[in-house]
Amino acid sequence: MPSPGATARPARPEKIFDRESEWSALVDFVCDPGPGPALGVVTGRPRQGTSFLLEALANAMGGFYFCGQDESAAQSLQRLGDQLERRTTGPAPREPHSWKDAVDALLALGEDRPVPVVVDGIPGLVEQSPSLPALLHRALHDAEASLRPPRTRLFLCGNSTPVMRRLFGAPSPLRGHVRLELVVPSLDFRQAARFWGIEDTRLAMLVHAVVGGTPAYRGDFVGDDVPAGLDDFDDWVCRTVLNARLPLFREAGHLVEEATDHRDRALCHSVLTAIASGHVTAGEMAGHLERPLTDVSHALATLHDHCVLEESRDILRPAVTRYRIVEPLLAFDHAIIRPHDSVLEREPAPTVWQRVRGTFHTDTAGRHFADVCRDWAERFAAAPTFGAPAISDAVVTAVSSGSVPVPGRSTGIDVDVGVRGRVGNRPGVLLSVGTACWNDVMGLEHLERLRHVLSDLSERGEDVSRAGPVCYGGAGFSSGLLQAELRGDVVLVGPERLYHGE
Repeated sequence: MPSPGATARPARPEKIFDRESEWSALVDFVCDPGPGPALGVVTGRPRQGTSFLLEALANAMGGFYFCGQDESAAQSLQRLGDQLERRTTGPAPREPHSWKDAVDALLALGEDRPVPVVVDGIPGLVEQSPSLPALLHRALHDAEASLRPPRTRLFLCGNSTPVMRRLFGAPSPLRGHVRLELVVPSLDFRQAARFWGIEDTRLAMLVHAVVGGTPAYRGDFVGDDVPAGLDDFDDWVCRTVLNARLPLFREAGHLVEEATDHRDRALCHSVLTAIASGHVTAGEMAGHLERPLTDVSHALATLHDHCVLEESRDILRPAVTRYRIVEPLLAFDHAIIRPHDSVLEREPAPTVWQRVRGTFHTDTAGRHFADVCRDWAERFAAAPTFGAPAISDAVVTAVSSGSVPVPGRSTGIDVDVGVRGRVGNRPGVLLSVGTACWNDVMGLEHLERLRHVLSDLSERGEDVSRAGPVCYGGAGFSSGLLQAELRGDVVLVGPERLYHGE
């Protein structure tokens, strides 16, 4: 039986898909029996269900949820006062005439027990009222020092933006009050397949290459339209993401608008298009776009700060930084939709899709398949999968793509999935080099290419004695390659293993 004043632990509501670890972390934070108020910061990229999760938490635990909107400070305070009045069963609280009044009223909600109080959309509220962070700091400080401190569990939430990092980063006074930092991520490729209810692993991969793991894209954006099977995938693309009447069609543009201002937007779109077409280093983009490297670097910094891009070090040449578009819909849009925007306004979607379908399967889906393979190697693969021979005590520490320079050529030999790890007390050991092929059956020539990479690395002084080749195939493997796997010469990873194996 819970102690007097304790808060009961609610089960995760059935309407919330997965998010088990996030729900547990939030409930643990609220139920912490410690005295005084506590501050939690929750962030996430747009459309990941962060607000949905926090509103469900407040409802399940008798808390309070308020979300800022695009309005004036006076309007926000009016709405907040109205919501507080509707929540209160006793005498109505004094209407907040300032954010100081409002913050005091919010903290007072936890006078009797730990209670979640959620203030969502913090970046917008701070834009309306720049003094809000200082008021929050002072109110929390005073509450902590009071004789009978409230036990409010205050959640301040917003999309992952530079504003959130500035509000709660090391230089900020609010930083000292933070007791929980939680990022609500996209669903990974395995979770996304379950969320969409897709059992066919190849179809799941194709759908993920279009909409990724953003939960809102299934319900709010396409009305729960799920492809019935592989044969329905082409039609599904035409009736959803290529359908100008559905919000998914323009969603990518809105994501870029939210992350940029009008001065940078055109260049940011150009940079995203360059990345979506395979130009993944700053130098490659600058050359492809014929723009100064300083301009490209500025756009990359803007997109990275807003979590639109993710950067990684070349697994074989750490001085080289590569960029990847985090949201697959953005990559799909900039590779497939934006180059044919005007055509889509004149011609039926099926006609346009037939024109670009090959590009999607060869380039867009192929690059996305390599991304998923790296995700699998980092998060799901058993460590003994990698290494030659298999190393039981290996611990994977880094997974990324890489490239081996070729004298006389501007581009080297690419490694789609490189894995490094710690073996015993040796860090950074190369455990595997892998190549990923989405749309063609892989054969012995792919294995020979990887052997050539290992030989070349050895000649350059890299210790490859523990490294083994891995072929990641979306369309299957030749009989010769299957025989090579039986001999222990190569590790083969197909869609079934990606989705269900280690």
